[in-house]
Amino acid sequence: MIRAVVVDDQALVRTGFAMILNSQDDIEVVGEAGNGQEAIDMVARHRPDVVLMDIRMPELDGIEATRRIISEAGNTARVLILTTFDPDEYVFQALQAGASGFVLKDIPAEDLAAAVRVLARGDALLAPSITKRLIAEFAQAAPRPPPDDVDVSALTEREREILALVARGLSNAEIADELMIGGATVKSHVSSVLGKLGLRDRVQAVVFAHEYDLAGRKGPG
Repeated sequence: MIRAVVVDDQALVRTGFAMILNSQDDIEVVGEAGNGQEAIDMVARHRPDVVLMDIRMPELDGIEATRRIISEAGNTARVLILTTFDPDEYVFQALQAGASGFVLKDIPAEDLAAAVRVLARGDALLAPSITKRLIAEFAQAAPRPPPDDVDVSALTEREREILALVARGLSNAEIADELMIGGATVKSHVSSVLGKLGLRDRVQAVVFAHEYDLAGRKGPG
């Protein structure tokens, strides 16, 4: 059973999402919160698999709440951002804070449940439109060297190449076609990249690659 927490400052929205998810045989909403601080407390108490997180809330917004939840030692919850429209300027900050994906608040019921399942199994959910905006966002900023505790040199040349393709928003199937290798091989390489860089999922890989100038085809020199 997938355990979920729904966070939104509008009670009607929270109730609606909770009803949708509780109607699924494999999902249980274990808590609801109306602001970021309540969300942090709820996650600490219930240890959910997925947190559906609104961004704009009183007291503590969803971005800071996401950052604190993800940074908590031992936390395994994945954060799914709820947003009103996809160009929301705060989506980028939320992804940097550690969110694993986002959905629009007018998402069909079946798609919402599917999104929760995607995050619960350790994958990420990032629309191509957001990936493109994310790339454009980081293209305007000066790249920084990777953190001292991340050994980028541990990546093989093939892994660097795959990281660059992930950063462009390509799916595993598209990467397989681009490099003319098997899908299972791509999946294995992506898992290795995430493990070596200490990243949670491919959304974090996209953010990391662009933030630290690792999105070039050849990777770092």
